[in-house]
Amino acid sequence: MHEKTVARIYTREMCGAMFVYVVLLVASIKLGRPMADGVGRILALASRVIGVLLVVWALARHFRRVDEFIRQTTLESIAIAAAVAAGLSFTYGFLETAGYPRLSMFVVLPLMFGVWGVVSCVRAIANR
Repeated sequence: MHEKTVARIYTREMCGAMFVYVVLLVASIKLGRPMADGVGRILALASRVIGVLLVVWALARHFRRVDEFIRQTTLESIAIAAAVAAGLSFTYGFLETAGYPRLSMFVVLPLMFGVWGVVSCVRAIANR
């Protein structure tokens, strides 16, 4: 029962945070890009960070609510994902010196989240 309640609260908080992020993302792109250079434009374009902070807040609250086993396995999966993403981005940095196209740093976080998802799925299947 506790796990379902925790999952429901997490889903609500994370969906709310993602909604705020998407709204701020669209608004900052629509309003911030055409603005003249200056503090107003910087604030408009950086406003989406509020959504990112809400996502971090939802994740932190979720980690405090779950039991020790879930916390440990999730943090291990995140650590594996971070290590794989760091290794891949570091390796690609070497490939850039060999002529591969430069990639934006915006690739690293989605890569890490993708690896986290794969690691979590593999661990879930292995723990059946």
